[in-house]
Amino acid sequence: MFHLTRLILALILAVFVAAPSIAQVPMTGTSSSTPAPATVPEDLTPDQVDDLVARMSDDQVRALLLERLDAVAAQKTAAPAKKGLVTRISDTANGLVASWLDVIKKVPSLVTLQFEAISNFATTFGAAGMMKLFGFAVLAVAIGFAAEKLVGMWTRRWIKAVPGDAEHDLRGAVLFLVRRFCRELLGLVVFYYTLVLVGRQLLDPEQIAQVAPFVFFLIWFPRLGAAISRFVLAPERSELRLVNIDDHWSKYLHRNLIGLFLLIGFTMFIIRFNTLNGVEMSETRLGFWLNTSIHIYIGLIAWTARSGLSDMMRGTDPDRTEFDEWVARMYPYFAIGVSFVMWLVVEYLSSTRDPQLVAMAAEGAHFATMFWLLIAPALDTVIRGLVRHLQPPMLGDGPVAERAYKSTKRSYIRIGRVLAGILVVLMIANAWDLDLQEIAGAGSESGGKVIQFFIIAAIGYILNEVVSLWINRRLAKEQTAADQSPDEEAGEGGGSGGSRLATVLPLLRVTAQVAIAVIFTLLALGALGLDITPLLAGAGILGLAIGFGAQKLVSDIVGGIFFLVDDAFRVGEYVDVGGTTGTVEKISIRSMQLRHHRGPVHTIPYGEIQKLTNYSRDWVIMKLKFTVPFDTDPNKVKKIFKKIGAEMMADETHKDGFLQPFKSQGVFDFDDVGMIIRGKFMAKPGKQFTLRKEIFNRVKAAFKENGIDFARREVRVAIPGLDEAENLSDQQKAAIGAAAADAVNKEQGPA
Repeated sequence: MFHLTRLILALILAVFVAAPSIAQVPMTGTSSSTPAPATVPEDLTPDQVDDLVARMSDDQVRALLLERLDAVAAQKTAAPAKKGLVTRISDTANGLVASWLDVIKKVPSLVTLQFEAISNFATTFGAAGMMKLFGFAVLAVAIGFAAEKLVGMWTRRWIKAVPGDAEHDLRGAVLFLVRRFCRELLGLVVFYYTLVLVGRQLLDPEQIAQVAPFVFFLIWFPRLGAAISRFVLAPERSELRLVNIDDHWSKYLHRNLIGLFLLIGFTMFIIRFNTLNGVEMSETRLGFWLNTSIHIYIGLIAWTARSGLSDMMRGTDPDRTEFDEWVARMYPYFAIGVSFVMWLVVEYLSSTRDPQLVAMAAEGAHFATMFWLLIAPALDTVIRGLVRHLQPPMLGDGPVAERAYKSTKRSYIRIGRVLAGILVVLMIANAWDLDLQEIAGAGSESGGKVIQFFIIAAIGYILNEVVSLWINRRLAKEQTAADQSPDEEAGEGGGSGGSRLATVLPLLRVTAQVAIAVIFTLLALGALGLDITPLLAGAGILGLAIGFGAQKLVSDIVGGIFFLVDDAFRVGEYVDVGGTTGTVEKISIRSMQLRHHRGPVHTIPYGEIQKLTNYSRDWVIMKLKFTVPFDTDPNKVKKIFKKIGAEMMADETHKDGFLQPFKSQGVFDFDDVGMIIRGKFMAKPGKQFTLRKEIFNRVKAAFKENGIDFARREVRVAIPGLDEAENLSDQQKAAIGAAAADAVNKEQGPA
């Protein structure tokens, strides 16, 4: 029986020591009423467990077993049962209602307990101690102000003259404001640390604990807020103001921001004062009334100054979008909503009675959160202003360059918005003492998964914008470098095409954006814990189906790739595809679109192109024919053509279109009317028609000036006995007219 019991205990012990554990087990055969501590080795085999139990007393085995059972029970107890969403919302609402009822219940004790805190303060130090405390505090503050004044005199040289054209010289205005802010900030730092040094010399630690909150929250903190407000709003210097707001609302916001900082500082001070003097905030709930007054004050400021805040958010950028306008209109209401939500957050934390969260809220974590949430839209205005002034200048002229410039600006703004959002999240996490890296590393936690999801989404978004930014700038440079914009009418015979990059970059942009979207979407879904294997399998099956069922589509895509590799055509070139002519207006991965000079658009899949003729590549030779009478001197015409060619090559309007000047090719042929003289010139694609028209006009004027007529087609009828023409009858005259008409018709051919 004893051996059976020992065997059962050995098996149970083997189960509970399968994981690493430390127990108090003596490694000796002697028994005692209190088992001596011993370490149980890890990864024990059943034989080792049997041997270990054989050398332990029954009391030691029982103690070890009970310890392990207690640990398992405690672990199960520590995991609370999960509550549903409705239950959690109900519990939260009940907690808030209970907290507010508690606030109302403790209203009668507000004044009493506050006087108790003041009385405790007076009792602790006594009348003489209080006089000494206040006297030394006033002296320390005076010394601090004196030190700040000396530093201000020393740093006066930092502030140079205001730039003459501050409204347009953003760099000069910003440098002036930064210098002034740094000067004020350095003075505040010197003031604070002077108080610290003097206080350590004049006051004991208990007195310092009472004076420090007063100095920091009621003197130093509001002054810091005033310095920040002066930097942004510049209430007295409208020419230096960084935001778009008039003088009235600038001064209004500056005054009320100082008042808001004072109210927040007083709230933080009174919390610490009451705690130091024996009155907890939970006893009076004074924090509820002070916190509520802060949020009401913020709501009143936002509601009163809503037009000024909207103007500030709207900025001065002329390229505002509808989204920018909507954000500007909604910002005052957003500020009111943020203030209300943060008030609810504080009330929720108070109702939970979580010491850690309540302590962080008491230290101002919710104020920091509210500050960064309120400033987030303002950061967007700052980003748009910086992009407007710091963006590189537009490349080229015309509508293409303008569209690319605006697209580039929007990319810069979107990248700045993502970076600003990351900054706001990091600052809020820091205020609540959250380690986002640690949370993101906890892959099994839902919070970590969400953080990983947003990190991946942000990286993908920034990468997409960077690719678009580079391609848009490069595309604008390529398109504006061409002589003819794609927006211009090419005319019959087409115009000059763009560069090879200008043709390929739009396809590259679409391909890159689709690839980035697909890859980072799958990564983000995987970070959320979703199984993306079915998605990948589905994509493989879809690709297989396309491969078998859409062979024509695959043929079109492959054909297009090879046409682009061969550089057979570019956007803007005039081509002939199997008898269909037009200017290449748009290309995709499957087809090309040709715009006829009369308007129709032809869409041609790449797989159907057997032969393609490009009329706009590199150069064009135009040959012009002029018919002059037989008695015209060809050398004279040659000199006229040469003179016209030289004049047009010297003309600023036309010289850039020529590759070779207009010149005579001599007598080309003879016909029944006269001799045909031909001239030619070489031009850039797309310029030949304008040059041809001008050459025709100049040749006509030069021929007239030199007495040269263009040969005209004539029909001569030889009539026997013309001397007797006056005696011809009407029938004879009609016969002659009919014969002349028949000769003309035969000469001209069928209509």
